[in-house]
Amino acid sequence: MKYSRLTKEQFEELHQEFINFLATQSITADEWSNLKENKPELAEAELDVFSDLIWEGVLNKAEYLEHISPQHMYLFHLDENQMHAIVLNLKNDVDITTEEGYAWLRENLMDDNVEFLQADKEYTEDKNLDKFKMIEQGAVITKGDLYKYFDKLIN
Repeated sequence: MKYSRLTKEQFEELHQEFINFLATQSITADEWSNLKENKPELAEAELDVFSDLIWEGVLNKAEYLEHISPQHMYLFHLDENQMHAIVLNLKNDVDITTEEGYAWLRENLMDDNVEFLQADKEYTEDKNLDKFKMIEQGAVITKGDLYKYFDKLIN
């Protein structure tokens, strides 16, 4: 398995897609029940293959990632050939993961305690795995509103 197995909730959410996936493998509902009962290792393998297919589709479409921690905001634009990063570092004790802290940041963007950094990073040979590792570390896929806002602000 290249990525990670989908959660039970994700499988439930993608129930119809999983049925379609099994159909493309010529596996009927009865055969699936039989597989789970008599060949659990094969059923597990099918779950893993389906999970990887879903992750590939999601990662191929992902254009922006964000990872926000108490003193840092990492914003990424996932371009075709490289990642563009905008990083905000806070040099004080304000926690931007709280409502009050985020409000402080909005009002004090040009404060000396707010540092902006930018960087570009080439992907490794597996672009989607690079994106997945960032998600595993806490980044979330977004529409890029924060990235676009700060990109306009500092460029």
